[in-house]
Amino acid sequence: MNNNFADNERAVWILKTQGPQPLCKLAEELKVTMEGARFQLLKLANEGLVQATTEAKGRGRPKQIWSLTEAGNSRFPDRHQDLALRLLCNMNKTLPTGVMDEVLDATAQSTLEKYQEELKGITSLESRVSILADIRNREGYMAEYINEGNSYLLVENHCPIQAAASCCSRFCQSEHEMFARILGKHAKVERLEHILGGQRRCVYRITGK
Repeated sequence: MNNNFADNERAVWILKTQGPQPLCKLAEELKVTMEGARFQLLKLANEGLVQATTEAKGRGRPKQIWSLTEAGNSRFPDRHQDLALRLLCNMNKTLPTGVMDEVLDATAQSTLEKYQEELKGITSLESRVSILADIRNREGYMAEYINEGNSYLLVENHCPIQAAASCCSRFCQSEHEMFARILGKHAKVERLEHILGGQRRCVYRITGK
């Protein structure tokens, strides 16, 4: 089992360092038979790490060319998040407050428009809260909503932007304002718990006006 794991990792490494390869080349590099290489690649394909495309050249039989998927490429170090965080922190320190607010407002507006598209045609407050929780859950917030009878709780058990929010607290204020806008003028949104405030989660109570 350990050997298979090592071989699979090596196949990913070969595709990363040498680019897309035909099956015969991969078998040669892995020092296995064509069937052995195909078995490994199909396993990796099932895991979403590699993909095959067919390439036809001349009159010969079309070749299968194997390459990494986005998930396969993500197995290798990527420092773009660290860089983005450093840029954000430096912008927050050096830009005038008004300019930074404009940047964050533009970001919030694009998010708002995306959410509005998913909520289009939904008028029930509970349905809107439910869909908002689903959207946030897909974005990594581990979100859920709870019907309390006269109000609803939007609970976020994780904050995937916590590092950025710690650097620039305006993110949290912007999200709070966005929730109020997305749920409509007949909804009141009150934050009860806040991860940056020391609680283990963020919780919002939503009531109809």
